[in-house]
Amino acid sequence: LFCGPKGVGKTSCARILTKTIDCENPTPAMEACNTCSTCLSFQENTSLNIFELDAASNNSVDDIRRLTEQVRYAPQHGKYKIYIIDEVHMLSQSAFNAFLKTLEEPPSYAIFILATTEKHKILPTILSRCQIFDFKRIQTPDIVEHMASIASQEGILSEEAGLHIIAQKSEGCMRDALSMLDRIAGFSEGKLTYANVVEHLNILDAETYFQLSDKILAQDLSGSLLLLDDILQKGFDGAVILNGFQEHFRNLLLCKEGRMARLLDLPEAHKRTYFEYAQMIAQPIILSAMSLLNDAELSYRNALNKRMHLELAIIRLCYLKDIVLPGEMMTSSSEKKNVLKESQSKVENASLNNRTAATPAASATSVAPTTQHGGTTKSNAEMPSPPVTPPVNTAPPAFKRTVLGEIPPAQNTANPQSNIVSEKEVNEPKGATNHLPPPMPSFAEKKSTKNLLEEIKASVIKESSEKKAVHLDEALLLEIFKDYKINLRLTPHELPALAQLELTVIQLISQEEARLLCNSEMNHAYAQNKSADLRDFISERTGIKNFKLTVVIDEKMVMEAPKIDRPLSKLEAYEKMSEENIYLKQLKEQLGMNID
Repeated sequence: LFCGPKGVGKTSCARILTKTIDCENPTPAMEACNTCSTCLSFQENTSLNIFELDAASNNSVDDIRRLTEQVRYAPQHGKYKIYIIDEVHMLSQSAFNAFLKTLEEPPSYAIFILATTEKHKILPTILSRCQIFDFKRIQTPDIVEHMASIASQEGILSEEAGLHIIAQKSEGCMRDALSMLDRIAGFSEGKLTYANVVEHLNILDAETYFQLSDKILAQDLSGSLLLLDDILQKGFDGAVILNGFQEHFRNLLLCKEGRMARLLDLPEAHKRTYFEYAQMIAQPIILSAMSLLNDAELSYRNALNKRMHLELAIIRLCYLKDIVLPGEMMTSSSEKKNVLKESQSKVENASLNNRTAATPAASATSVAPTTQHGGTTKSNAEMPSPPVTPPVNTAPPAFKRTVLGEIPPAQNTANPQSNIVSEKEVNEPKGATNHLPPPMPSFAEKKSTKNLLEEIKASVIKESSEKKAVHLDEALLLEIFKDYKINLRLTPHELPALAQLELTVIQLISQEEARLLCNSEMNHAYAQNKSADLRDFISERTGIKNFKLTVVIDEKMVMEAPKIDRPLSKLEAYEKMSEENIYLKQLKEQLGMNID
């Protein structure tokens, strides 16, 4: 049993094995000789010992019965009769049962080779009687190498980047890869380049994604939307754009560390560019972008206005940097250690200058310390002052088409110049104190970024708790209630609750208590569900602790059931008419009439 995904060579290997088994003079390496009569008949497709059956179209009991009848006859020429059954999982339950007896006790000259893409659909009784060989997907480098060999033999000029795109789109299927290679080579007149492959397969190239990333990271909203419009004008679907952009950020994430480089599925010409680009982006931004694009792709199918849904995802990406906490922007732990070390050196430098300023007499008579550099003694007074470091340009570089080579090993991404600058600052002249930072506490115990964030959050909570309460009146309460409903309007799944809150009325009872009036039981249920959230919102805006909010049904606001107009019965019509005309009742009694 040969099992595996499509296009990995199951049926081809079955035919090669059949030819080798039936060969009369195999080579010492157990290969077919290609010269005997059985090999020649196999090549000419005239062999009577080889039968190939497509179970997808011959899956009934009668088809298997005819097959088992042929098995009874021994081969007239050669040693074996070999049966290749392709897509065997398509056989019906009764056909499997009819085939089981033949598989249990086959003749000595009969060999069955089964091929399937779905092994789990085959009966366990069949699997227990087979030798199972699992075929795996062909790796992208192997497909590229094989297509390059074919292209050189056929005289096709090919680029590795173009072949890699074909191999990537084939998803491990050599048959599909060769079909795409044949079609694109025919369309491009034997010149298979990266641009031709991208054009004929109708996919977005890496350069487009890099351009879009440049504009997003620079928060160029107008440029991003205009570039997106150009992409849509070329006929690309929004789902394809979201999927490809998500794959783009995944490649950047894998390039953040050299150990993950083997997971990349990129042409060699693009790997270094992705590696260099990845070092310019903080890892939290990459992870947030991947999560945002994944959510956008999942909800794209259900979106009514798909273009607006796609543009909204791009707008969110543009402002993603404003959401990420500053403490998480460092790309590696080495950068954190380097920043702490640089801060400690500045603190020590400031302390040294403070001590020098406190003893001016001693500093005037003391000899300036010297520093050894390769045997040459230089005075600190002769050392140049540290240059002013310009702001680092964090904008990623544009996509480089011509960059080649492997990804270099993982390197320390910390700034190598930080320690040098620190030494210069320590060795500055003692009199230069204008540009020094103010004295700071010693960094004897270095705190991690996590502890710093916890301290910041604690200080924010303390500051909010110490916030002075404002005077709450009816107008301010109505304004806060209006702002709360505006916040609910921004969340789609909160729209039903917003519709019910619009029917309620809020009243101020005291400085620390309010009441929400409802007009129905359903209105009361929705308001009660949002009461805790609304109470916390009012407390946060006013600074009033232990604020109370009650939800009640106001009898005056209860909507009366509308009266339904219907035709009056004869008795109801008589009673209504008799109320307006008192003589009608006397007339009825005198005439002796009855009302039906």
